[in-house]
Amino acid sequence: MKQVHTDVLQDARALAPDLVAWRRHFHSHPELSFRERGTTDFLARTIRAFGLEPVTPTETGLWVDIEGSGAGRTVLIRADIDALPIQEVSDAPFRSQNDGAMHACGHDGHTAMALGDIRLLTARRGDFAGRVRVLFQPAEEKLPGGALDMIRAGCLDGVDAVIGLHLETRHTSGQVFRTGQVAVQTGPVMANADEFEITVRGRGGHGSMPHLSVDAIAVAAQVVSALQQVVSRMVNPFEPTVLSIGTFKAGYNFNVIAPEAHLTGTVRTFDASIQEHVIASMERVARESAGALGAEIDFDYRRGYPTLVNLPAETEILKDTVLDVLGQDALVTASPRMGGEDFAYYLRERPGTFAFIGCGNADIGATFPNHHPSFVMDEAALPFGTAILTATALRLLDQD
Repeated sequence: MKQVHTDVLQDARALAPDLVAWRRHFHSHPELSFRERGTTDFLARTIRAFGLEPVTPTETGLWVDIEGSGAGRTVLIRADIDALPIQEVSDAPFRSQNDGAMHACGHDGHTAMALGDIRLLTARRGDFAGRVRVLFQPAEEKLPGGALDMIRAGCLDGVDAVIGLHLETRHTSGQVFRTGQVAVQTGPVMANADEFEITVRGRGGHGSMPHLSVDAIAVAAQVVSALQQVVSRMVNPFEPTVLSIGTFKAGYNFNVIAPEAHLTGTVRTFDASIQEHVIASMERVARESAGALGAEIDFDYRRGYPTLVNLPAETEILKDTVLDVLGQDALVTASPRMGGEDFAYYLRERPGTFAFIGCGNADIGATFPNHHPSFVMDEAALPFGTAILTATALRLLDQD
């Protein structure tokens, strides 16, 4: 390890007003997955104002390279830029101005921190050899995700390592994830994130004559109950697995027996063999449960993001960076999360690591979990994340 780069936190703190201003701009102008045109335009204009020229290979994705003083390794920092289809519940002056869209998962903060990394690295370009590529990726929140598009566009060409951070207000235990803490671990840290849709096809009729119909609502209710047995009774309890029904839609009127019902949900696993077992079991259970009651089903299962697996060497470098830049109390061990992340695609192609940074603060109400319509972040976390990403990138450039 050639340099420690602990002074980067002081520089990041000096950027705090800009980090907050950028984050609030993105927060008040959220855009949904693959529609982030205003966000991309703002990023391109801001990067050009820094004296750099971004690469815009897709409609709503871009990256920029910060060249060091000579040839060397290339490290990629990734930020995701899309918002969620959530109506924000807030009276903040910078609340969402776009109905039905909200930055409820910290992507506005990720994007602001990445702009801060560009500023810090540009000021230090004479102090390192190699290149840092800062990537602004669209559509992390919606399958198939934006990572694959950016990879196909060449964002990993010549890249030696990849890193990313995710802002969160709560640990997996439910406790507040305090600002200034960073959670990281080697190995699998985020799950396969799959989606499914089941259509139950019965036979409609008058509500007063159920014996002449096949009630799709009643059948679908039995399917929902039966699917709960897949995880609880068909999967090894030592294998982390989640099966959740997210929507149940059916019916036309109070006195009409519904001919169809539609279920959607998600499955989260870490092991590929468990994933395949769950898929086969779900289809069998749903089909046979419906068939026993005279109905049929259509079963549509879509594999989502793969398991996110942190590599040992890069993870240890990030841990050391947290200890040196933020101190011993900042570093906590990350528990595996059943959430999905398309950063996993980058880690399938290049070595790297992905960590979680706390932005929870009970004193300001920053305790709602990610994806909540009242989600609030502690903006004091932004300089910490900026410093960790910059310092980790510089350390990765130092590797032989």
